[in-house]
Order: sequence, then structure tokens, then C-alpha cells
Amino acid sequence: MHVPATLPLSVLMQPSDAVPLRPTVINAPFAEPSRVNATVPAPSQLPTVDPSPKPLELILQDGRHTWFHGNHPKSQHRRLHHKHTTKISIPSMTAAVTLPASSTAGPENLRFARRAQTVSSNPNQGAYQSWILAGFSNPTSALAPTTRSQPVSLCPGNNGTVFRSSSGITYQTICGINYGDDIRPFLMVASFDACIQKCDAYNYDNHAVRCVAALFIPSRSSGEDDCYLKSSIAHPSIGTSTVEGAIRYSIAQSAQVPVSATSSSLLSLLSSTSSVSSRSSSSRSQTLSTTPPAASTTVSPPGVTYGKGSSVIAPKVASSKLHGPSENRPTSQYIQYTTAQGITLSRSLLRAGVNGDLSTGYDISPQTGALEVNIYTENLLAPLRNTPRLSRDGGRGGYLNGQHLFMFCDTGTYSTANSASNGDFLDFVSSSVAVDVGMNALSGRPIYLQDGIGGWSDNVGRQRGFAPLTQGEQAYNIEMQGQGQRYALWIESSLVPLDAETGIIYAPIVYDNVNMETREAVFTYTGNTLLRVTAGGRGGPVARRPIRKLFEQGEPEWGVAGAYRSWGPSGIGGTDGSVYLFGGVSGGMLMARVAADSIEDRDAYEYWTGSSWTTIMPSTTSKAFFIEGPIMDIDIFFSPRHMTFIAVYLTKYADSTFYYRYLRAPNAIIPGYAPGGDKNSDYAENLLKYDWSEEQVLYKAQTGLGGSFIYSGGVHTRYFGSNDIVNGGSRMLLSWTAPTGQTPASAVTEYQIVTAEVNLV
Repeated sequence: MHVPATLPLSVLMQPSDAVPLRPTVINAPFAEPSRVNATVPAPSQLPTVDPSPKPLELILQDGRHTWFHGNHPKSQHRRLHHKHTTKISIPSMTAAVTLPASSTAGPENLRFARRAQTVSSNPNQGAYQSWILAGFSNPTSALAPTTRSQPVSLCPGNNGTVFRSSSGITYQTICGINYGDDIRPFLMVASFDACIQKCDAYNYDNHAVRCVAALFIPSRSSGEDDCYLKSSIAHPSIGTSTVEGAIRYSIAQSAQVPVSATSSSLLSLLSSTSSVSSRSSSSRSQTLSTTPPAASTTVSPPGVTYGKGSSVIAPKVASSKLHGPSENRPTSQYIQYTTAQGITLSRSLLRAGVNGDLSTGYDISPQTGALEVNIYTENLLAPLRNTPRLSRDGGRGGYLNGQHLFMFCDTGTYSTANSASNGDFLDFVSSSVAVDVGMNALSGRPIYLQDGIGGWSDNVGRQRGFAPLTQGEQAYNIEMQGQGQRYALWIESSLVPLDAETGIIYAPIVYDNVNMETREAVFTYTGNTLLRVTAGGRGGPVARRPIRKLFEQGEPEWGVAGAYRSWGPSGIGGTDGSVYLFGGVSGGMLMARVAADSIEDRDAYEYWTGSSWTTIMPSTTSKAFFIEGPIMDIDIFFSPRHMTFIAVYLTKYADSTFYYRYLRAPNAIIPGYAPGGDKNSDYAENLLKYDWSEEQVLYKAQTGLGGSFIYSGGVHTRYFGSNDIVNGGSRMLLSWTAPTGQTPASAVTEYQIVTAEVNLV
């Protein structure tokens, strides 16, 4: 029987470095529906990846997998009352396991006992003005899900022609030429025009021209990456596949770019083979010519609109609209790759109680963390045998590389359920991730969430988890399953953008200890780690854990509640500037900061004393708050429309209410990268200089179906394009978790992820 090739973890969890033109793939067919395990060495023993990979030797093992964890509902004020247990059969397993059958949540002050009419606004009207950021119109259609259309021949007939994209950007068509400076990850789109839209969207998101060319490969079959964005055209080469490309016209003219390729040379710009033509189809409607088109009056407005005047504009709630609970739509494929059995811990380590060495003394487990779909793994894709159903707890998110991410804490998967029968338990992990598909919230409808291909561990629907665990943490969880102890990495904050392609999360490492007789749970914060998140790839978002632990137990929970990315003079998406971390302690939030290029260096962090910065970390009893109050979940963002910072949060009072405050600066706050801003100062320092307004109600959410209060509330910024609150608009997307009162195995599941829109004018 044929089996998939074994690949080192470094290959599976990193984007491919290969030239993106019909990549060489591993010729290793796989069998279905049989599940085959391929042994992988420990991370410290992983071989160097050969640029021309060859199938590695296989060591086969038993194809059964077991996993157990009691599914405890989490709420900020949670108390567990498991009255009985139920034996649930698990597909492809040798025996049944005992699981809690139901639970109810009640108030309890445990820090980590968590989870217990739209107004259309035109930012160019009234008291608001657009500051010119040429070339950054909002290509919202580039964010829509893609379905491959029938290829329409563009090359070579239209080689060298000039056209305007749907976002109003002038491009010149280029045929048969590849450029080597890739912007990752590679993309899968429906058409040539959709690829151009991705380039426009990338520049819009970064407020800078970082994508200068887009190459589309129409010959790719369905399911393969076919769109490649380029940051430079300095290294041209003849394409090995049919390449339909486009270069920003100003770049092409200044660089004298060749527009066609032959086997012997690259011809000069606008050679005799260039032609003037027009094209039209469902996806191509622009008229092409050899001269740039005249300015269009229909180009959408610039991406960022700032308020008019020199004073802060006090935000006010104009309207709100409930969308309802989201719907899960899992992918239908997975990467047919499994690792060997993990390490075995000595009996002395298998005891109740926190052991920090399990987090710091072991390599990252190859059994955990989402995998990449790249040229090394695309031949290992296989269909899921069943469509799993998910019960997710928590849920914060953010925007990254053209996708809107929703990141969750404890997540269970189950087989299909209906009103008459619950599903069978499959798997349980401490984190998962999904992306919004369809952008339904733009039209006021419930969102659809889709898990990535790289998140599944087998064809039944068990998961790898989003945040990677160490081998020590994973081995402990497996050995202690059913006894009530485990280590978890939870996503407690919104995604913090680090640069144009990466986001970060300061994830708490939580020790969960459940008394199996009383069902009482105690959650202990043991410190936190740093996750680097990438998105946009075909396999779904990926989180990497570059350091095992950053901050320790007993220190303020730096970054766990969130952080603010202060962009430097290079602007949004740049690599300069700082990250400001919120440190949750009793009574309010402390502040720390670090240069954006030093986030992994603990010694590089500074801490606010109330009057100055110091390298000496304050204790958890410090009162040097930059914002006070019983804050539970918080997001702080800069609003160009109001020219100040806004804080949105839930409190620990369990009242299912979002509150907001704005920073009462005496003058309008303008970032250094914006026109009129001071490039020599950090605009985020204003958070420490001025007072916040009085607390006001932003949105009153409905309680869950079971009557319990909501939690894990947050703002998903940049959802509404140029009309979003962080781009100078008024619209913001809120999400939260609402307990249903049902068991996780039910058709309703234990939790619902609900969204709503608020307009803040």
C-alpha cells in the first residue's frame, strides 16, 4: 500500500521557499480511507531540508489515536457542577472513555475560570476630510472567498497593454516573466483580476506600495496556489509555466521592464509584440491600451480618513445591529501526516501541580500546531471522512494578510448530531482558529467560520490545536488524561499586528486542575508565551512559538489582556515602532513596551512606573495604572475619525455589556506616519499622558440561550474596509461567546460565537 512521505516539522510548519512556478512536489501517493502514521524525529534531530526534497524512510505504526479531556465550560465566573457522566463511543478507538455529560456555570471569582439599524457613513461628508494617501483605495472584493473560474486567455495577445484595476490603479500586463522577490504567503484566487485585487488590497492594508506586481498562473488546477505577489521586479526570469502578470504602471515605466520573454532573452519594454486590445468577461471588463487611462471619478476613497480640525471628537453611539451566532463550515481536507508517539515522562513528573520545566525544558511538540500547505505537503492532502462539528470556547480575533481570524480557547470536535441524538466525542484541544468566509457581517448577517486544512490531525476530524505545546506539556496531558490535570495555551486577547504579514499573541500557559470527585476546577496562570501568527495560506492560519515562556508565574500578566501596536514613521505594516502591552492586575491595567523588532527578548521590555519608563518590572500590587477599573476583556485602538484612542471592554461584573471610553487629549492626536504627524514622537505615549472619559455603554448583548452572561468580548478591527473605525469610518464589529446551557455534544453545542455591529460617530 502507498503511504505519504515523512517530512520534518520545519517543512510542515513553514511556508515553502521554492520558486512559485509549478513547484516540484513529492511523488508519494497516499491511500484512502486508511490512516497511516509516519514517524518523525524529535525537533532536535530534524534533518536539514533539502531544496529538492525526496521521500524519507517510513516507519509505520498503529493507526489509532486516543485523546481525552473532561469538557469543562469556562466562564469568567464559573463553577462546575457535573452531576453524572456518560460513556461515549469514539470512532476508530479501541475503547470508550468517560466524559462529563453536562455542566452549568455560576459566579466564581477565578481569574482563569473563563467562559462560565446599521447607519451607513460617508467619511467624506460633514466635519471629516480625507488626507490624500494616493493608491490606497479599498479593494473589498479582494477579501471575498474565491472559486476558480474558467481560465480566459490573456497572454500573449494582451502583452504590454495598460489597464486600470477595479481599485483604480494603473497596471501594465506582462506575459511569461517571473520575478523572484515574493510576498508570502502565496494565494489561491479565481482569476487574473482577483490576483490584481490581492495586490491592491495588500498595499491598501499597509498604506504603502509594497506589492508592485502580481503574477497569475491560469494553468493551475483547482486547489493549488495560483497568485503570487511581488515586492520587487529586480530579478526577472523566464517563467516555466504560463504566467499572466501585471506590474504597477509607474514601476514598469521607471524600471523599463521587459514585457515578454523568449528562450534567449527578455525583450525591451513595449516591444513590437505588444498589442492594443480589449477584453471582457465576467471577471475582466477594463479596456486595455498602451497608454495609461485618464483619471477616474469612480475610484473609491483613500483608505484612511482623519477628522477635521485640531481637537479630539468625542465618539457617540449612533446605532447597532445584532447579527446572531456564527456558523461553522469546516474544510473537507486534511494533511495526511501524523507523527510518532511522543516522549514518555518519568513517573515523578506525572503528579498534580504546576511544573514549569514542562514548558521551558522541552522542544515544541510536532504533534501540535497547525501545518502549512506548501509544495512539500500538497501531495499529502486527503479528504476528511466526516465533517466534524465543533464546540468552541472563547473567541477573539483580528485581521491579518487579507483574512479575518477568529481564535478560540478550548475546542472539542464531535460527530454529527441532530435533535434526537448527540454526536460522539472525537477530540479536545486548548486552542483552535478559523477564518471568516463570505464576509457576511458587511451586510448584517451571521458570519461563517472555516477551519483550515492544516488544523486537522486525521480524516475523522481530530485536531492538532492552533497554539503549539511543548513535548513536556503534551506528554503530561496525554498521561494525565481522565485524571483532571492538563496544560493549556489559551487565546485571551485580540490579535496584535506586528508587521504586514505577522501578528502576535501573548498567550497564557494555564494549568487546569479538576477534582474528579467534586468537579471543582482550579486554573493557575503559570506565565505566558509568545505566538507569531501568519495567515493567508491555503492551509489556514499558523501559530509558531519561538520561545517556550516569556513571562513567569507571579508576574503581571503582560499582554494576556492585549496590546497595542504603535506604528513607526514607516507607517502601518512597517517593522519600526513599538508594542505596548497591557498588564492585568487587580484594579486596572499596567503598561509595558518593547521595540517591535525585539519582542522575543525579555530584557528589552520596559515598564511604566506612573511617571517614567524603567527596566525594573513592577509587582502585581502596583497601582501605576494607565486605565483603571474591573476590566475583563479589552481592546484599545486609534480612531482617525475621532483623532484619539478608544477603549472597548467587558467588566468582571458579568452584565453582558460592552463599555467604551476615549482618551481626552487636549488636542487631536495624529500618528507620526500620517500627514501632519510628528515622526520623531510616538503617538501611543499619549495613552500615558491623559485621562480617559467616563465609562459609557457601547452595546448591551443578549445573554446566552441558557441565560448565562457573555464573555470573551472584543472588537474585530479593519472588517469594514475604509468604513471601519480604525480606518476613519464609524463601523466596528463586536464578537463574544454566549453559553447555551446545552452539552457540547448537542446539535446546538455548548457555546455560540455571536457578532454585532456598532456605529460610533
